[in-house]
Amino acid sequence: MQVKKINLNEEGLHRFFGTLETKIMEILWVKGKLTIKQVHEIINNESPISLNAVMTVLIRLSDKGHLHKDSSGKGRSKITYFSPTQDKEQFIIEQTKLVTDGLVEDFGSLMVSHLVDNLDKADPELIDRLVQKLDEMRNKP
Repeated sequence: MQVKKINLNEEGLHRFFGTLETKIMEILWVKGKLTIKQVHEIINNESPISLNAVMTVLIRLSDKGHLHKDSSGKGRSKITYFSPTQDKEQFIIEQTKLVTDGLVEDFGSLMVSHLVDNLDKADPELIDRLVQKLDEMRNKP
């Protein structure tokens, strides 16, 4: 699943989600499966928010494919649980790959140039992997 809009001016998960969406995703990544009321209680303990706002965002996150919605019962005894469709690490891996692939496809050499310029900020193990990959590419027939 691909996030439709990326907020370049934000940081971390806020690049992919709004403030309430981020809070909800973080809660569900930790807790797993919760009802609307349970999510609302957790968020409301931090700062007051309406149950309807939480419900609306949970449903939208489900519609976007980030949450799985599971309902049981009928009428007033109906309970709906929400759970993430993928864990946080999977989400970040997938989204950063999609962003990187798109940037390389659209801006190829400029993108690679910017990555090279930022290598001094990279983890030394990643630089070792990059060197190995470059060696493999150079030695291909």
